[in-house]
Amino acid sequence: MLCFFAVFSLCFAGSILWKKNRYTEIETGTDIKDAEGNVLYETESGSAGKKEYIKWVEFHVTKEALQLACEYDIETHDTEHPIDWVELLAYLAACYGGDFCRFEPADMNEAAEELASGKTTIDQMTREMKYYAYYHEAYEAILGGMIGEYQVQEKNETVEKNDNKSTWKTEYGLKAFHPIAKGFPYSDYDDFGVSRSYGYRRNHLGHDMMGQVGTPVIAVESGYVSELGWNQYGGWRIGINSFDGKRYYYYAHLRQNRPYASGLEKGSVVQAGDVIGYMGRTGYSTKENVNNIDQYHLHFGMQLIFDESQREGNNQIWIDVYPLVRFLYQNQSETVRDDETKEWSRMDGFRDPEAERYEKEQ
Repeated sequence: MLCFFAVFSLCFAGSILWKKNRYTEIETGTDIKDAEGNVLYETESGSAGKKEYIKWVEFHVTKEALQLACEYDIETHDTEHPIDWVELLAYLAACYGGDFCRFEPADMNEAAEELASGKTTIDQMTREMKYYAYYHEAYEAILGGMIGEYQVQEKNETVEKNDNKSTWKTEYGLKAFHPIAKGFPYSDYDDFGVSRSYGYRRNHLGHDMMGQVGTPVIAVESGYVSELGWNQYGGWRIGINSFDGKRYYYYAHLRQNRPYASGLEKGSVVQAGDVIGYMGRTGYSTKENVNNIDQYHLHFGMQLIFDESQREGNNQIWIDVYPLVRFLYQNQSETVRDDETKEWSRMDGFRDPEAERYEKEQ
């Protein structure tokens, strides 16, 4: 049965324990905690009512599951019963207890066919699933800005070659990009959580992609620059917030002397696929502009924000982006070099309606 694990869990009174993610519901309260008692989803009561926010997320969705869910979302977008890929993935996460090592395409196909036929709705499918709401909110925070409407520029062939007139076509699909520009080699492996010792012993909360100095670094999602400058751990780095405030993208160890794309500054609005900087090996130094990292690479990370208290300090939530990087490899930004300025920029015109909406509201 597709949802055996979810249904089986409902037979227990009191606490519920998922093997992989160790989510335990405590009888004495409404907070969701893990086996060690750490609060994952917190309920706080106050005079203004209760406030709930997620305290921790482990993202184990495989590249294969992301790809198939993405295809269902795009293919059914203009049909009578469109499928939301976040809802589909959250449904399977509730079935699997968050452990996508159990993922079988047949499971997703069965659920998608039911939804696309109109025989059932996601609300009906998940009514008895205790953890669906948790997974949906968590996965929406991670994936919410990656599929949607965008505009691409089309050259008008009826005008002169040197005329800049063009038309813009609205499309729906994957509008997030891989963090490395197309055509630039790199190597990587899943290194999330590996130990780091510079400054103090800590876990690696991002994903490293080893490549060549000067490789163009790409904005994965449209957003605005909230951090720009030197950090002794990340060297020259860029922090970009998504417009909905749920995701903070971190790009670190950028190139010495010329780390950023020309004109980029704090507060700048960037479009997904834009060149924002260049790969380097700066960091691990209190002195600015120092190459103190052994190997040229991009450190790419994603922080989730469910409550403003999670932006700084010990309450930060960083996820393993390795499966996302593999998934986004299909959508690499094509770039072109200006030989005079030695700057790289995206080749094709692209507009994100969310970016235009944000700028109008400022």
